Amino acid sequence: MTAVTAHRIDTATPTPTHRADLFGRGLAALASLATGVAFVNGVLLTISASDDRLFIEGWRVSSFGIFAALFALLAVRPRQTAGVWEVVLVGKGALVVFGALIGDVPEARLSAIIDLGLVAVVAAAYVLCRGWLAWRPATTNPTR
Repeated sequence: MTAVTAHRIDTATPTPTHRADLFGRGLAALASLATGVAFVNGVLLTISASDDRLFIEGWRVSSFGIFAALFALLAVRPRQTAGVWEVVLVGKGALVVFGALIGDVPEARLSAIIDLGLVAVVAAAYVLCRGWLAWRPATTNPTR
């Protein structure tokens, strides 16, 4: 590949500005922190859960932990995590749709609203950090 070709690739999908990158990473970190709080709350709920709710509460807590870790990974390496942005957005988006469809079930409406907020925050972070650049070949990926 010539230097001219490499330059054209970089200008076709430029990296984000430093300010946009920091703000996007901050949003991903905020999503991780908020989900970490939900994780801690979930642990407390699991400890006091009745036997018939124990498994589902444990499953929910593990999901909070996984999502908190994924959001943290996106905050640290936003353009080196091909597919993670999209998986997180689709996963949380599906929960919003599901929560809206079942509506009056206890916790569904509040959970859907919270997940809708997370989708908005993560989508903004994705755009600010240009998360789609993670799909570029490793030799052209920016290191920051």
